[in-house]
Amino acid sequence: MTQANSETTDFDNPWKDILNSYFEEFFAFFFSDAYNQINWDREYHFLDTELQQIVREAETGKRIADKLAQVWLKNGEQTWVLVHIEIQNQPQPDFAQRMWRYNYRISDRYDRKVASFAVLTDERPSWKPTEYYYELLGCEVKLKFLVAKLLEYKENWQDLEENQNPFATVVMAHLKSQETRGQQEERKSTKLSLTRRLYERGFQRQQIIDLFRFIDWVMVLPAELERDFRQEIDQYQEERQMPYLSSIERMAKQEGIEEGLQQGLQQGLQQGLQQGLQQGSLEQLLRQLRRRFESVPESVETSLKNCNVSQLEELMDVALTVDSLAKFVSSIPGENAD
Repeated sequence: MTQANSETTDFDNPWKDILNSYFEEFFAFFFSDAYNQINWDREYHFLDTELQQIVREAETGKRIADKLAQVWLKNGEQTWVLVHIEIQNQPQPDFAQRMWRYNYRISDRYDRKVASFAVLTDERPSWKPTEYYYELLGCEVKLKFLVAKLLEYKENWQDLEENQNPFATVVMAHLKSQETRGQQEERKSTKLSLTRRLYERGFQRQQIIDLFRFIDWVMVLPAELERDFRQEIDQYQEERQMPYLSSIERMAKQEGIEEGLQQGLQQGLQQGLQQGLQQGSLEQLLRQLRRRFESVPESVETSLKNCNVSQLEELMDVALTVDSLAKFVSSIPGENAD
């Protein structure tokens, strides 16, 4: 794989991280026909600055990751490739129009041919836009774009398990995150299985670290189960003599538990444990929100501090799926959307 030269990226965002690290594999997994037309022997470049100039002008919704890249085709032509990663729990009626708008604005501003691709991670089987079209007075405008719908991969689970492409793991983690929402014990078991699979399928050390970060991000566990999960993974790594994940930082909520337990030495162990669980869950939730929405107003933090551990853990799932901070705020107990 040719390494890409990229702009500084938001590495708190695992989708962007995975796309940056495994861009060639992304196309091989989701869009094989396009993959076969691109000359991967020539270096490709990410064009985040150029994309952001368009996004600032045409922003109409929250996406977790968009990528614009310059690639070479096997026929010698240079072209630009636009990739949309759409994370939401409901279809957006204007999605196809936005695909057209981005394609047109990039092509017009930089005088480049642009190919557009989208990955849809919602849970609506019937929603799969593939083109934008309108006709007026005999004139026609049309953009056909290629789409990968993660939900459709669920039908071929065995193929995913056997596939060595890193994005097979990405898809499995995302689908299992949706499937185990509200079933924390099942989620912990699945998270263990997916993490062990990284070793069993023979991934290299850096691949294991990269893919675990994605699994860890989408499969959030309550503090107690997360602690059990970490202990089992530590034991598993020790047995295999592969301590690859020791370099990954502990989740913020674990730090909160430990801090709370230290306070408990002075205030009483039970009280300290509860404070640690609440503080740890709060920190993890705030971290998720900042990943999705960049910043969290102080008023929202104040409201969340009044939530108990159970409420905070329920809100973690909400934070992964809502498409706006306002919708998240409306889910906080006692709060209403603006």
